[in-house]
Amino acid sequence: MVFDSGAGGLSVLDACRRTLPGCEWHYVCDNAALPYGVRDDDWLLARIEAVVTAALSVCHAQALVVACNTASTLALSSLRARLTVPVIGTVPAIKPAAHHAAGQPLALLATSATLGRCYTADLIKAFAGNSCVYRVDGDALVEVAEMRMAGERVSDAAIRSVAARLSDVMELSAVVLGCTHFPLILPLLTPLLPRTVRWFDSADAIARRLGTVLFDVMPGMPAATGGEAGPVRVWATAPRHSRLHRQCRYNGFDSPTGLNVPFPVP
Repeated sequence: MVFDSGAGGLSVLDACRRTLPGCEWHYVCDNAALPYGVRDDDWLLARIEAVVTAALSVCHAQALVVACNTASTLALSSLRARLTVPVIGTVPAIKPAAHHAAGQPLALLATSATLGRCYTADLIKAFAGNSCVYRVDGDALVEVAEMRMAGERVSDAAIRSVAARLSDVMELSAVVLGCTHFPLILPLLTPLLPRTVRWFDSADAIARRLGTVLFDVMPGMPAATGGEAGPVRVWATAPRHSRLHRQCRYNGFDSPTGLNVPFPVP
């Protein structure tokens, strides 16, 4: 089961389906509470726990992928303590980016919530001590990614604004995409920065980790040998939202199934 607040987790789901063909997938989006990045931490933690618990009760998944940096940096420890299935989180790819930067400046492009978390500060301190890490708020890009995944026409104003802030970093060597929404709009960002800048996200590493976990949980599971990606069932907390239906059609999925969560959104 892959979980996110909206369409951002589709970047992780795509990597998982490519890495583990033949698996059946449940994609759970809490679109009733989108975007997570502007929510109060205490409320959001309780909401995440409620949504994930409700989803697992109907999906009966073998593992949970929290395909949201904001949710992961807040709720991973709590989810792992509460749940009986393995939980794989999504955290900014600071370590490989810092290795590539080799002391040169790098940027972390993420939501304001992720940028402000102690978890993120600890990652930077642990793995990027030799580089100056510029934190760039990309909250506006979440909506751009949601629109693009629905096949909607997007304005480039937000894209250009973020690219301009990244361009202000002298000798920028790498950008860490610290939100799963952002790889979905990477083709819109890369032309606006020098070709020497390398972009990092966590999707492939998450998929590999999930494969290892599933082989431990299901020893008889066959190794990935290629072939078509497995089917996806989409669950949503606001299943009637017209954009979500467009996103499902755009990605070749059936219409979403409603997920009842006994935890209201204010």
